[in-house]
Amino acid sequence: MAFQFPDLPYSYDALLPYMSMETLQFHHDKHHFTYFDNMTKLLPASGLEGKSLEEVIKESFGKNTPLFNNSAQHYNHSEFWKWMKKDGGGTKLPGAVQARIDSDLGGYDKFRHEFIEAAKAQFGSGWAWLAVKNGKLEIMKTPNAENPLVHGAMPVLTVDVWEHAYYIDYRNARPKFVEAFVDHLIDWDYVEEKLRQAA
Repeated sequence: MAFQFPDLPYSYDALLPYMSMETLQFHHDKHHFTYFDNMTKLLPASGLEGKSLEEVIKESFGKNTPLFNNSAQHYNHSEFWKWMKKDGGGTKLPGAVQARIDSDLGGYDKFRHEFIEAAKAQFGSGWAWLAVKNGKLEIMKTPNAENPLVHGAMPVLTVDVWEHAYYIDYRNARPKFVEAFVDHLIDWDYVEEKLRQAA
């Protein structure tokens, strides 16, 4: 299976003032592209050519660390871009998403608090996630390149808390970045789409 490097689903200035053009140019064009490029170079010797990206991630986890790190980071970033949009975030959730957050997580306010806390508490580089595991929504955090796929879960939302995701705009203030992501950037329609896929 030939993998493609994805374009951003919006212009570089679309997420202002919460994410700058410079951040997107460095994060997408340089950091993400490097993971993608490394993955494509590592795949031929891996015995996993022809597999889907999700299969490459699951089958390399714990067995081929360089391939896992780069393929998982390619997946994580490819999805991360889609979970943001101009004028996103906040409490205007699609009904199906709101219902699941209410039933599984105790409501939006509790979700917001616990998701932000998970992102703040991830030591060093990593990700905070909303994922479906055993049929229920769950908030998770993972180090480095790890994602819910390798823990038997399907991600439906993520925020990148590697420093390259926010340092240009927020310096060391990770909490401010995560709050801006939740309140102003989340594409809840894409969350709904991923929730349908996870059903």
